[in-house]
Amino acid sequence: MTAVAPPRPAAPVRRNRPALMGRAPQDTPAGAGTYLLLAVTMLFAVFPLYWMFVIATSNDEALAKLPPAVVPGDRFMTNVEEVFSLQDVFFAASMVNSVIVSVVVTASVLFFCSLAGFAFAKLRFAGRNALMLFVVLTLTVPNQLGIVALYIVMGKLGWNGTLLAVIAPGLVTAFGVFYMRQFIVNSVPDELVESARVDGASTMRVYWNIVLPAIRPALAVLGLLTFVATWNDFQWPLITLSGSDYPTSMVAISDLASGNYVIYRRVLAGAFIATVPLLIMLFIGGRQIVRGIMEGAVKS
Repeated sequence: MTAVAPPRPAAPVRRNRPALMGRAPQDTPAGAGTYLLLAVTMLFAVFPLYWMFVIATSNDEALAKLPPAVVPGDRFMTNVEEVFSLQDVFFAASMVNSVIVSVVVTASVLFFCSLAGFAFAKLRFAGRNALMLFVVLTLTVPNQLGIVALYIVMGKLGWNGTLLAVIAPGLVTAFGVFYMRQFIVNSVPDELVESARVDGASTMRVYWNIVLPAIRPALAVLGLLTFVATWNDFQWPLITLSGSDYPTSMVAISDLASGNYVIYRRVLAGAFIATVPLLIMLFIGGRQIVRGIMEGAVKS
């Protein structure tokens, strides 16, 4: 009886570059170069935050060192106490004010922009396309052009110097309306809305029970972007809250950096404290944010 040789394993199929480019990212294995590039990118992205923490934990001589210090010191709590104890900065109140402004603006943007996006995406009314075009065109107008007019309007209302002047202009954003409209068009089928209407659901019920659950990933993305933008806003709060007792965190940091002699360990300690809420938001909503971005990219 003749022995049969075992079958040879099939040689791995070598894929050319066009074939690899056509595959899904999750089906393409990453090589050593990819991980090296990601590591270098992460290093450049994280190092400024780390160095800010190093200076916030050091003394005044740390900035004069060459090469710069890269090991944290032991004065972090001392520098933080100095930041919160300054009588002309109101840093603790500024953090509370920033939380109030950012939370209120984010909640308002999520509600009104998703509601307007639903109206532009699924409701039929006269002038819908023209109004949507007008909303998109407002994105091309720099915010700086409206600062003077906005300051005059807030002065007529008696809101300058209060948090209302910072909150009111950001309650609805053109980007939020456009983003919600595009996501709802792709994620909520017209048949689902029509079937709900046949069952007797009102417009608000369709929005609340059908649209909102379907766009939660997009709401997470828009919520984080809005919170970060509102928290980091500096120009308008500086103009309208200048000289008042209601500063935001960015205005308080600018106060720390003012004067003839700037103590940078205090400035960077305050900047690090003001960055912590943003890091917490990213840690909590990171998965939803990635999911929302990926779903929007696939459906587009």
